[in-house]
Amino acid sequence: MSRPELLLLVTGCGTGVGKTWVGAGLLEAVRLRGLSVAARKPVQSYAEGDAETDADLLARATGLKAEEVCPRHRGYPVPLAPPIAAHLLGRPAYTIGELVAELDWGPAQVGLIEGAGGVRSPLAADGDTASLAQAIRPDRVILVADAGLGAIHAVRSSLDGLSGLAVTVFLNRFEATDEVHATNRSWLANQDGLEVATRVTDLTELVLAAAGGTATGGELGTRPAPHRR
Repeated sequence: MSRPELLLLVTGCGTGVGKTWVGAGLLEAVRLRGLSVAARKPVQSYAEGDAETDADLLARATGLKAEEVCPRHRGYPVPLAPPIAAHLLGRPAYTIGELVAELDWGPAQVGLIEGAGGVRSPLAADGDTASLAQAIRPDRVILVADAGLGAIHAVRSSLDGLSGLAVTVFLNRFEATDEVHATNRSWLANQDGLEVATRVTDLTELVLAAAGGTATGGELGTRPAPHRR
């Protein structure tokens, strides 16, 4: 697998927490810094007839085509975990190794991979996003959680599958005036010692700073960014 200068993995504490929204926003912000980006959704499932898939949203954020983000043969029009959807559709089972082998980043300086569902949601016949994370060893994992009640448990439970990896927690739908939201952020940061972001702009700064980058790319951008459409 070719590897970008900075490889990020976006996953969540569950389904519907806003992984794709966060990932797309981050990629758009990174592009504005003059860095070339690419997104990959190794496999996805969706309801037949959906107007847009996760791959469509990530493609729009990066200037790529949806089939570059997620190969056509890895799209399953059943709204269940992808390997379960594949089984119900009578399509061949596949492995984490096959998904990793299909990753091709081209000249991107910053690459982002999005899993499906939560950290432990089935992603292939033999593994989940935790398995994918251990296989690709991203430079940083962005763990998206809902900011509300239950966030601390959800984050702690998800971290069990991400041992040995650098993780930034993103509390989505965060309202600073909400006491529960503010308390969750404070506890995760101060009690659990986690890096926590609540805005995409802050997440962008944290990710690039951790990679040795600056507002205009810094060390990360020493290689000229290729022209993008």
